[in-house]
Amino acid sequence: MNESDHPPFLHATRIDIPLEIRAYVTTMLNQTLACTVDLRSQVKQAAWNVKGSAFIQLHALFDTIAVELDAYTDLLAERIAVLGGMARGTVRTAATQSTLPEYPGDIVGGDAHVCALAERLAQYAKGVRTCISLAADVEDADTANVYTDISRGIDKRLAFLEAHLYR
Repeated sequence: MNESDHPPFLHATRIDIPLEIRAYVTTMLNQTLACTVDLRSQVKQAAWNVKGSAFIQLHALFDTIAVELDAYTDLLAERIAVLGGMARGTVRTAATQSTLPEYPGDIVGGDAHVCALAERLAQYAKGVRTCISLAADVEDADTANVYTDISRGIDKRLAFLEAHLYR
C-alpha cells in the first residue's frame, strides 16, 4: 500500500490495524477529544466563578479535574497520532464537535457548580464507556485501554463531586 492509498487524514504506518479500522477509531478518538477539550473548559469556568463557604475546597477540586482532563487530551491525541491520524483539538473544533451541553453562565454557588459538573462528567463517562465497547468490537485493545484509563479517572472525580453533595 502506498501513501496515495490513504485517506487524507491518515498517515501511513506499520501498525497492523486495517486502514478502515484506523479511520473509524481515529474519528471516534477525535470526537472524544472534542468533548474532553470542551469539558475541561467547562470545569475551568466553574473554578473561575465558584463562590461560597466551600470555595477553596471546590476551586482545588475543579483545578485537579482540569489537570486530569489535560492529561486525557494528550492520551487521546497521542493515540490518534500513533494510528496515523491528525488530532483535531482546537477550541473551535471542540465548539462544533462536542456533544456536551453548554455550561450555565449564570451560576456562582458551589452546589450549583458541582451539580452542573457532575451532570457533564456523567454524560462524558457514559460516552467513554461506549467507546470502550466500540474499540473492543473492532479488536483495538490499546484504544479500549486508553478509554478504560479515562473512564476510571472520570468515575473517581464524579464520585468526589457527588460526595460533596451528600447530606
